[in-house]
Amino acid sequence: MRKIVLGLFFLQVVLFCKAQIVRTPVTSAYTRLGAYTLHNIDAFSFNANQATLANINEVSGGIYGERRFLLEELALYQVAFALPTSSGNFGLQGSYAGSADYNETSVGLAYARKLGSKLNIGAQFNYHSIKVAGYGTASAINFEGGLLFHVTDQFHVGIHTYNPTGTAFQKNEEEKLPAIYTAGLGYEVSNKFFISGEIQKVEDEDLNVNAGMQYSFDEKLFARAGFTSATSSYFFGLGVMLKNFRLDATASIHSQLGITPGLILLFKGRDRTP
Repeated sequence: MRKIVLGLFFLQVVLFCKAQIVRTPVTSAYTRLGAYTLHNIDAFSFNANQATLANINEVSGGIYGERRFLLEELALYQVAFALPTSSGNFGLQGSYAGSADYNETSVGLAYARKLGSKLNIGAQFNYHSIKVAGYGTASAINFEGGLLFHVTDQFHVGIHTYNPTGTAFQKNEEEKLPAIYTAGLGYEVSNKFFISGEIQKVEDEDLNVNAGMQYSFDEKLFARAGFTSATSSYFFGLGVMLKNFRLDATASIHSQLGITPGLILLFKGRDRTP
């Protein structure tokens, strides 16, 4: 019975909510914090704005997993990889969300480069697939891109657009990926503390605000906290640096639906800055 209910719920998401809910991590605001900073970037930062990929100086990657509202059927897993080169930086992302009854997968290839010392640009092409047991599979290809401007070494602003052409799954307008427009900023108050925020407009939805902060207790331990207005949820987490690896434990709390725990494992190689 539980699988049937979940299957019907997911089908409603696909048909009536434009397929924009399941693939987004509940604690996505946590990983998006690194997009608007020069000193706290990681392999997941370009999820929010591909332009920030140009600031990654090491070969790096990461794995993220969460169990939405503690339900196994709502698990989500993401991977990210960044490769800096002399011709610009390349990124690869992948995700899987759902269960055998309903699942969504995506793969994205990103590219970013610096235009001088103040401006970065970046773009990404994505392949999405939705599978519903008994209903088959649908797929779509879309793109996203962003700009990032370093006003000073401490203050950074950017804009990002996702799916501006309104790509639908196999020409079915009822199964449509949303257009999303975002403006973000970050301010590094000190080498230990920074704040970041975004105003996000998802097609046919009210404005959403993601905001958060990070405080580093020392070189090995930091904490993050913030909120997402669209879901009236809060997130927090702790990160620990272990040589070239970083382990984060995160959680998001929704007043009605409960807690969503998550884990992130990141690594980075040798600095490739010329």
